[in-house]
Amino acid sequence: MPRDVRLLTEPIEPAAEQFAFAMAHPAAGGIASFLGQVRCDEGVEALELRHYGPLTLPGMEALADQALERWDLDGLLVIHRSGRMFPGDAIVLVAAAARHRRDAFAAAEFVMDHLKSESWFWKRELAEGGWRWIEPRRQDFDDIARWN
Repeated sequence: MPRDVRLLTEPIEPAAEQFAFAMAHPAAGGIASFLGQVRCDEGVEALELRHYGPLTLPGMEALADQALERWDLDGLLVIHRSGRMFPGDAIVLVAAAARHRRDAFAAAEFVMDHLKSESWFWKRELAEGGWRWIEPRRQDFDDIARWN
């Protein structure tokens, strides 16, 4: 299957996922990946991601399909967590396999830029004993604008 898109509440095992993805695409000349994790700085004690179920996974699948249509990929992996996570926990893993590295890099970056600014997740951090909602930054919108 060219795409593997998952929404999980349990931990992501990045090394195992990346290894399995690479083994599933032996003809790829390159695999580019991005791993997002909960920061261990700024006093962050926990991160919580909530989402709207009827839209989240279908939206992630549609995003993966856009990447597959736009670049010549052998495969695409998109795994995103929801729920409560702690510093060092993996939040998101995106990997793209392609014959040529530029397609793999571009597709992975495209998916991450869209997940970061147009996703179906609400994010909040626990720091200094209190929760605060996190909004996309101006840079997130600038990043996604370059794909239009």
